[in-house]
Amino acid sequence: MAVEVMERVNEQEANDTRDTLFLLGGAAMVIFGAGLILATPVVRRHLGGAGIGSLLSAAVPDFQRFLKLRSM
Repeated sequence: MAVEVMERVNEQEANDTRDTLFLLGGAAMVIFGAGLILATPVVRRHLGGAGIGSLLSAAVPDFQRFLKLRSM
């Protein structure tokens, strides 16, 4: 009986490890793909004209308001 329990525990750990590897592998592929997209000159030119810094500074007050509402 103890052997069966240990086999189930080992199988569950193997499944958890596999799921973690799939998750990290997927995240790595997303980051790599975003890097490839952002490395192209056309995308850089479009993002440079958009003014990303101004968009972030405009979003900060909304984010702070969201955090205040969430803490209530």
